[in-house]
Amino acid sequence: MSVGRFFVPAHISAGFIAPLVGYTSSAAIIFQAANSTGANDAMVTSWFWALGLGMGLSTIGLSLFFKQPILTAWSTPGAAILVTSLAGVPMAEAIGAFLLCSVLLTLVGLSGWFDRLMAFMPQSIAAAMLAGVLLPFAMHMIMSLESQLALVLTMIMTFFISRVFWPKLAIMVTFLMGIMIAWVQNLIVWQSLSLQISSPIWTTPEWSLSATIGVAIPLFIVTMASQNLPGIVVLRSHGYDAPAAPLITWTGITGLLMAPFGGFAFNLSAIMAAICMGKDVDTDPQQRYRSAVWAGLFIVATGIFADSLTGLFNSLPQALVISIAGLALLGTISSSLSTALVRESERIPAMITLITTASGVALWGIGSAFWGLVIGVSALLIQHYSTNSSPSVEP
Repeated sequence: MSVGRFFVPAHISAGFIAPLVGYTSSAAIIFQAANSTGANDAMVTSWFWALGLGMGLSTIGLSLFFKQPILTAWSTPGAAILVTSLAGVPMAEAIGAFLLCSVLLTLVGLSGWFDRLMAFMPQSIAAAMLAGVLLPFAMHMIMSLESQLALVLTMIMTFFISRVFWPKLAIMVTFLMGIMIAWVQNLIVWQSLSLQISSPIWTTPEWSLSATIGVAIPLFIVTMASQNLPGIVVLRSHGYDAPAAPLITWTGITGLLMAPFGGFAFNLSAIMAAICMGKDVDTDPQQRYRSAVWAGLFIVATGIFADSLTGLFNSLPQALVISIAGLALLGTISSSLSTALVRESERIPAMITLITTASGVALWGIGSAFWGLVIGVSALLIQHYSTNSSPSVEP
């Protein structure tokens, strides 16, 4: 196999943009979560070191093993829960809760029940949920026109023009154009950067009942319902058949290894993975895993140089990041909508799934992706039952 096949510009650009979107959209939440435990700057850096290495190495390993674009990520909804649930919790007890959450994730993976659950998932409902997860990114891109008209409009026009002349390089060309426009408009605010290798800090875990109930259990539920479920749906919707059991098992094992250093929870990615799976990345679905490998390499770099690269990502204007994410996900959104609405008998349940998921509603700390599936599947079952139970009318 030619080494040069790993240096395809479209693969590299998708691999870079995926963690760019992931980090800039939720890194601030990680800072808040770590600070809730009273962590100092060195400990916060250790958290990003653990998350970067755990995500990156597991992404590279799983993608190469299955030859499919499989990305792992931190649990963003989980981090949001930690912001409040970790208040007043000692760091050692927090680490103990992270370990317990990873144990539960590992056991779920080893049990294999998640694969059996996904086998019964209606394709239209799953596709509608995926569209609902991704649709806000495209909507926020359009909304950014209000604040950064020249930047966002130029990026949108560049994207569609590039798709005509250089379809495989459209995202990279658009990103570079966005950087140039942002530079001209003085929108890039460079933070103080110094390239230095981050150091992990070990914290010996301690167990407590309060941390188990208040931290570990909610973190596990949210990670499974709001993260792993959409992550599997993204894979399936793009035709990839890697079994869920070993994927979830390895995210759990990754957490067991990285929790003492601040790696609170690892799961399958939906947003970053979708960026690496579109037709613009590669027309051959069997070659798209290379973009995930590149993403893994960039993510590892964010862990090794946590201070520097996090600051670099945060230097870019939010409108640029939102726009490149929305444009990169347009193909996946459109194909998901096509799948969700292809069967007329399932369109209404699919639409309620889409609306619920896109709404962002969160009940009891569990995100809208889970509730979209619950409501959509329930609507489909009610519709199916009422149709089958209706008495036939004699002519």
